[in-house]
Amino acid sequence: MTTGNQLTIFEYPKCSTCKAAIKSLKAKGNDVVSRHIVEQTPTAEELKQLLNISGMDIKKLFNTSGDVYRELGLKDKLASMSEEEKLNLLASNGMLIKRPIVTNGKEVTVGYKEDSYEQTWGNHE
Repeated sequence: MTTGNQLTIFEYPKCSTCKAAIKSLKAKGNDVVSRHIVEQTPTAEELKQLLNISGMDIKKLFNTSGDVYRELGLKDKLASMSEEEKLNLLASNGMLIKRPIVTNGKEVTVGYKEDSYEQTWGNHE
């Protein structure tokens, strides 16, 4: 039995930010289930659920500093795409998704900021 939350983290193992996020989550007593964001890319439906839970804009899910984002010229293309097209695009390539994404099914965080982790994933005992 765990003392904290069971959390799913969509992460890229080579990403130093993801490593720091996992370390932080575990230090707070959370049980962390890891999903490789490229090998087990979230589906469009999963991404839609994450957006619905979080209430955030879909643009927040894009890894705007990533190579794939720049190579595809998405900065100029996203405005004319429908939400469904954006979700399908994100689901087609895990490197397009901002990471890490953490969820317990009720809350979602995207990216890693220690203060937001403390607030969202801190003491849930």
